[in-house]
Amino acid sequence: MGQDGRMRIAVTGSTGLIGSALTRSLRADGHDVLRLVRRPAAAADEVRWDPKGGQVDTAGLVGCEAVVHLAGAGVGERRWTESYKRELRDSRVLGTRTLAGALAGLDTPPHTLIVGTAIGYYGDTGERAVDESAGPGAGFLTELCQGWEAAAGAAAQAGIRTVYGRTGLVVARGGGAWGRLFPLFKAGLGGRLGDGRQFWSHIALHDHVAALRFLLAHEALSGPVNLTAPEPATNREVTAAMGRVLRRPTPFAVPAPALRVVLGEFAQDVLGSQRVLPRRLLDAGFRFAFPTVTDAIRAAL
Repeated sequence: MGQDGRMRIAVTGSTGLIGSALTRSLRADGHDVLRLVRRPAAAADEVRWDPKGGQVDTAGLVGCEAVVHLAGAGVGERRWTESYKRELRDSRVLGTRTLAGALAGLDTPPHTLIVGTAIGYYGDTGERAVDESAGPGAGFLTELCQGWEAAAGAAAQAGIRTVYGRTGLVVARGGGAWGRLFPLFKAGLGGRLGDGRQFWSHIALHDHVAALRFLLAHEALSGPVNLTAPEPATNREVTAAMGRVLRRPTPFAVPAPALRVVLGEFAQDVLGSQRVLPRRLLDAGFRFAFPTVTDAIRAAL
């Protein structure tokens, strides 16, 4: 870190919902941000990498003090066929392994690697609240998250402070799962999913970016850190809050069997409950600007 507090930071997934917001935020404060891209580098701030092919232009990473790894295929973007599940695994596990190995091999590695993983690690927790001390659950997403985090092992072994940012549902209207909900609710077509009693651990996009920056700055934090708001809400409560903020009725309910027909295996996770708390962030002094789901929805608008 320079004397003025500015850093040279590399970001994968910089065109995604979180990556683009993080890049804007860092640059607004004068940090030097490099973007890892999968095509030939076309600008001074770009570094080429081939996540599945195992190659990184490491010359472009010289001098980086931190790397934030957010790249990967979207979990909810397509039906979980066997081929797409393989794509989800490869895009995360192979990509993370490629990046971690490249960073570990640098003569002067960065101080910090933040790997954006997911609260899918915990599986279905029902009404039980869990924090970072909880073990893994069961199911495809749990297995994916375990492999994803293990793939960063080379970086941790090389002495790089490695953080696993386990992300919940990001509340934003510009993308992600919540970005698909806003148009439905604005049209008066929103409603609960299944019985609506399942917990959705969410986080406002603003708070997610702030939490990533907090992790960059706080060198005492390593290992798993939950990036979720401190007050998880049930799907029924989310539905009510969306209707209230958008001033639209929410008369519809999508029955569980219909979700299973439309979403296939992914329906298990939509209908499952994850009551996840950000214990380590709170204990380290992070403060959420938008702690409730109503706050997060209003912030997104």
